[in-house]
Amino acid sequence: MGYVSTPPFWCMRVTTRREFVAETAALVAGVAAVPQEPRTASKSPAVMPPFELEEATIADLAKGMQAGKYTARSLCQAYLSHIAQVNTRGPAIRAVLEVNPDALAIADALDAERKANGARGPLHGIPVLLKDNIATADRMATTAGSLALVGATAPRDAFVADRLRAAGAVLLGKTNMSEWANFRSTHSSSGWSGRGGQCRNPYALDRSPCGSSSGSGAAIAANLAAAAIGTETDGSIVCPSSAQALVGIKPTLGLVSRWGIVPIAHSQDTAGPMARTVADAALLLGVITGADSRDASTAGAESHRSDYVAALDPNGMRGVRVGVARTKLFGYHPPTDKVAEAAIDAMKQLGAVIVDPADIPHVGEYDDAELDVLLYEFKADLKNYLAEFGAGVPYRSVRDLIDFNLAHAREELVFFDQDLFVKADAKGGLDDAGYAAAVEKCRTLAIKQGLEAAFAQFNVDVFVAPTGNPAWTIDLVNGDHFVGSSSTPAAVAGYPSITVPAGFVAGLPVGISLIGKPYSEPLLVRVAYAYEQASKMRRPPRFLPSADLRAP
Repeated sequence: MGYVSTPPFWCMRVTTRREFVAETAALVAGVAAVPQEPRTASKSPAVMPPFELEEATIADLAKGMQAGKYTARSLCQAYLSHIAQVNTRGPAIRAVLEVNPDALAIADALDAERKANGARGPLHGIPVLLKDNIATADRMATTAGSLALVGATAPRDAFVADRLRAAGAVLLGKTNMSEWANFRSTHSSSGWSGRGGQCRNPYALDRSPCGSSSGSGAAIAANLAAAAIGTETDGSIVCPSSAQALVGIKPTLGLVSRWGIVPIAHSQDTAGPMARTVADAALLLGVITGADSRDASTAGAESHRSDYVAALDPNGMRGVRVGVARTKLFGYHPPTDKVAEAAIDAMKQLGAVIVDPADIPHVGEYDDAELDVLLYEFKADLKNYLAEFGAGVPYRSVRDLIDFNLAHAREELVFFDQDLFVKADAKGGLDDAGYAAAVEKCRTLAIKQGLEAAFAQFNVDVFVAPTGNPAWTIDLVNGDHFVGSSSTPAAVAGYPSITVPAGFVAGLPVGISLIGKPYSEPLLVRVAYAYEQASKMRRPPRFLPSADLRAP
């Protein structure tokens, strides 16, 4: 679901594949114009009209509706207007693929319900965006960014979408993403999809939004909705959140159902919230968690569900033992280390007990096994998804998608190839000895001898490390330029993590990640909230054409 490696957007119907192909040609022209290197001559931000809802929290919007200042309809109208100004015009961040043609009608119904019966809860009437790999049984498409799935019809909402609708959220639209959740090529550009073109980072338009939840990150950073849902296999919630000054939560594997989400691998996939504040992310997490008989991993989810909002405590850092995981998770970028050290000092001042160093064993020693697991499971899991959610398109396997891309190479393979697809297609089934060996290596090194052993050895409550380096320049020739990150230990082990804004490097956001034990989300929320409230590091983007290399 994410591996760290004006039509069509205003259309009032799902566009046909032929139309998308034509539209993509125009998008490709725009993508090619994305600057490949930082421009230092012009540092003027885009001239943007004032936006009433800038940095508004879910609580702010809910209070406004309760007081009669806003309605669900007026909020949707405001966000739709803002999307129109920045998504494909102005800074043209290309974060939103399409808006829900029924959004205003849904908002009207929710306003009538509020008037008659009161609010369902804190999400009643709140506009939320979904990543384009989360199925919705409505007039929006679910394509994982690929032209191949344009026209596919979902029989039902994905579990996550269903939970949001039941809570009264307005599903405002679908966000752009790294195509196939960044699992098509080792040379991909995060945020590029055949369907949507290149998503841009609103802090510096020539910088990557990271991926694969690129559009979810860029949209919420740019205040195009109250919050969004992203998905992660390894880094694809926390990286775009870090790169765009957001809070992102990657839940414990099995806390949130993956049913109805275009998969990479069931061993690591999960959905999670992306928001501007810890409080908003906590609220959203509480809505989307729960057991689902269609996803066996969630069998224990109900017993681990919690009121994450109740965990919000500005004094929540006191007495928490924080282990600093230095080896291989620090040292790859000195300015990022400086931000992280300041965050750790702040945690100490807030009453945390800092255990330094507290290294996680075997980091980097199971990367080959992780990739093998993902390749095997992608082939099998995608086949299952397409069988259930692929009505309306003829594709039922990775091999079919490879053939589609070859037939539509001018649209789909214009910048990078599909080597990961080819490798996945060459794998056998999940009964292969090679698959079993890769799974065992991951479980042994990432869990038993990795995080599980480290938590016991250092007697810590959480581990801390920089989430990753600042956003790199978009490069459609060579692909992404990762320097380092801390997402893999929690991703492979299935442990939870949260990233929080920690500072800026050359005006580009940098986040700090906290990794917890399984189902320790309440603790992670509490600690992250205490740090957030004391540090107040988030600031909205200015849509600069390039990074200000002289900024602190």
